[in-house]
Parts: sequence; structure tokens; C-alpha cells
Amino acid sequence: MREVLPLEPLLMRFFRRNWRNESDLVDLRQELYVRIYESGLKGLPSQTKPFVFMAARNLLINHVRRARIVSIEAVADLDAMNVAIDMVTPEREVTARDELRQLQIGLNNLPPRCREVVMLRRIEGLSQREVAAQLSVGEDTVEKHMMYGMRALINFMLGGSGKIERKPKGSRKHEAVGHE
Repeated sequence: MREVLPLEPLLMRFFRRNWRNESDLVDLRQELYVRIYESGLKGLPSQTKPFVFMAARNLLINHVRRARIVSIEAVADLDAMNVAIDMVTPEREVTARDELRQLQIGLNNLPPRCREVVMLRRIEGLSQREVAAQLSVGEDTVEKHMMYGMRALINFMLGGSGKIERKPKGSRKHEAVGHE
């Protein structure tokens, strides 16, 4: 976190430059952080910045691949990025299943509202605005639940308790998310 989070302004500029849909940028950032975290479980990179930007590049490539309609510009961009085909090996499949089991446990440990927001955003793929409308809350509330939920999940996946951290004492808003 100490080395990755300071790169966020550069990452967001990179995403804005390379992704046409502005409303996807927050989702891309969150998904990138999850990928970086998962890679960090296997070992830390020797150079953080190149690693983070390569992961961001690969994330964009994967999003273009999954798109149902691929524009001519996107295909040209992929060619320029020298896309490599990902191979799914039996070892990767076993590792992925284990990580999914652990993720499910982590999700189950979240407060109900926080879990609901994380699942709607990450599993159902709804936008922040759609989640806010569905749950009748503000978009800032959705963003706060996502932030706390993702932090708790990362904490859990790294071997921590997975509890949602409260704001420092003395702060006016020091209640844990999920206790609305």
C-alpha cells in the first residue's frame, strides 16, 4: 500500500488516456488494486511502478477482450500493446479456486450492507450509480462501503482479521461502515 497508493494519480491519468468510458475508471482502479493485491500474495515485485503499470495495461487488455462489441480503435490499441494469450494451467485453476473460497469467507465476514455493496459492484458488475439507486443510498455511501469493504477483504486475504477499521479517534465520523 505504501508504494502503490502514491501512484494513484498517475494510474488514473493512464486509465483516462487509454479507456474511453469515464464511468468505468473507478471500477478499473478497484479491480487493479485487487489484482495487485493477489499478485502480492505470491511475492512482491522488485520495482513497484513498472509492475503496477504493466498490471494496469493487462487489465485494460482483458477488458477489451471481454467487451461484446470491440471497436476498430480498440483492436488497433491491442495490436500496439502486443497482447499475449493467457494460458490457464491446472495449477492456476486450483490456486484460483482456493482464493475464491477464501474470498467467500472474507465476504461473509463483512457487515451486511457493506457485503451487499461489494457484491453488487464486483460480482454483479453494477456501476456505483446503479448500486446507489438499487439500495436507495447516495453514491458517496456506496463508494465508502466499497472502500471499507475492499480494505477489509484485502486485510483478510493477507491473513488479518478482515474487520472494518474505524477512523481514528477524534474524527467526527468514526463509526464502522455497515452499522447504518
